[in-house]
Amino acid sequence: MTAPATPSSLRREVLLALGAGALAALALPPLHLLPALAIALPLLLRLAGRAAGWRQALLLGLAFGWGHHALGLYWLTHALFTDIARWWWLVPFAAPGIALPLAVFAALPVLAAFATRPGWRRVLVFAGAWVLAEMLRGVAFTGFPWNLLGTVWAFHPLPLQPAAVVGVHGLSFLTVLVAALPHLGMRRALAGGAAMLAAWVGFGAWRLAQPAPPDQGVGLALVQANVPQDVKWQPDQRWPIFRRYLEASAEAAEAARAALPGRPVVVIWPETASPFLLAEDAEARRLAAAAFGPGAMLLAGSMRAEWRPDGRLARVFNSLVGVDAEGGVSAVYDKFHLVPFGEYMPLAGLLPIRMVVGGMDFSPGPGLVTLAPGGIPPFSPLICYEVIFTGRVSGPDRPAWLLNLTNDAWFGVSAGPYQHLAAARLRAVEEGLPMVRVAQTGISAVYDSAGREVVRLPLGARGWQVVALPGPGEATPFARFGLWLPGLLACLSLLAFRRDNLDVDHDP
Repeated sequence: MTAPATPSSLRREVLLALGAGALAALALPPLHLLPALAIALPLLLRLAGRAAGWRQALLLGLAFGWGHHALGLYWLTHALFTDIARWWWLVPFAAPGIALPLAVFAALPVLAAFATRPGWRRVLVFAGAWVLAEMLRGVAFTGFPWNLLGTVWAFHPLPLQPAAVVGVHGLSFLTVLVAALPHLGMRRALAGGAAMLAAWVGFGAWRLAQPAPPDQGVGLALVQANVPQDVKWQPDQRWPIFRRYLEASAEAAEAARAALPGRPVVVIWPETASPFLLAEDAEARRLAAAAFGPGAMLLAGSMRAEWRPDGRLARVFNSLVGVDAEGGVSAVYDKFHLVPFGEYMPLAGLLPIRMVVGGMDFSPGPGLVTLAPGGIPPFSPLICYEVIFTGRVSGPDRPAWLLNLTNDAWFGVSAGPYQHLAAARLRAVEEGLPMVRVAQTGISAVYDSAGREVVRLPLGARGWQVVALPGPGEATPFARFGLWLPGLLACLSLLAFRRDNLDVDHDP
């Protein structure tokens, strides 16, 4: 029987768990320091195994989760600096405060590990419980599946390929298994880790060796205007910002026609790029059409408004608006998965603060769609963090590509845009579809259906890129079955559970 923990020993264990969580965050984009996981997760399992009871195990899991998410989401604080005179008091609390509820989802697998007999059973149960907790985090309270552990591999397409079968959650499962092997001893860690990584790399190499699908006969012109967030909505900057997009679009469309002659050209602007309401402003659309010229069209992020009969504003939407060569509206998509506190206030009227910019909340759209304006290959639009929801990124009809418009200017030069980019890359592999991502200040990129990077505009750069739209691959197993496959994998691993007494531990 484990002796009750003294206050000093408990404090030490909690600090170790906190440090292990922060250490594990170093494996996330953009650092990708994978060896950190091979230290952090075995240490966490060791701490869970010698906990004096379930309450201590719960506390250790909360400490690990809090350290992991507080460091992994530090960049959220950067958004407050766009209006620091108003939100200065929130700076010390933003990332730590958001990390607190997220820590619960790390505590659950630690409890499962604590309650399982030591050895390989504990590792399997911990990996399965970790994945189920990640899946729960993706739906609870509207969902926040940011920094799933499988994203640590997003530095290269090779290790991402199992996601075509089991998705990012399956990558998380494999990651936990490999990283936790040192908990079983170095000999098992070396042998088991080498075997798993060899199979993993072999599968990735095999998939990447398959012939790439032919491109779709369309030229894309990605425009990244690099407009800072603190000037974006200033009234005297509306025309200079719009002119910046118009000039870049004219250059990019001309370059696309020269590089890809005879092909239709699609000019793409990021989320809320237009300072004018494109869907309602015919003159703004005419100027845009004149800039990109004949044989082209525009897909642009823009706010959209609906009005009451008396002329008062009824609703506003965060939208994608298609503009054809005659200046007409060819497509509209309204973002449906809105960001809490950023685009609407949860518990409106009950909270004493209001963080949403403007006088009213955004309204959600009806849901995912597949669009094909002007006869271009059909695509599913995703605005901002809609792209992080694995298994929920395409419309009812399978598209030929995915389009993510985003505004990461809120987070400056930080880890946030890189973590967001990693999620977009994983969606390409999971769905077997090319991903086109255009961001206001970067990172804009195009990935093919296997997650290979085709082109990129770096963070903080102003410019444009021209590229042929990559072709779609066959529907992957994950695209057909979705979260059922990683969910089944996680549940099967829980069959290894053999219960220990929740108040007695058998670890030395």
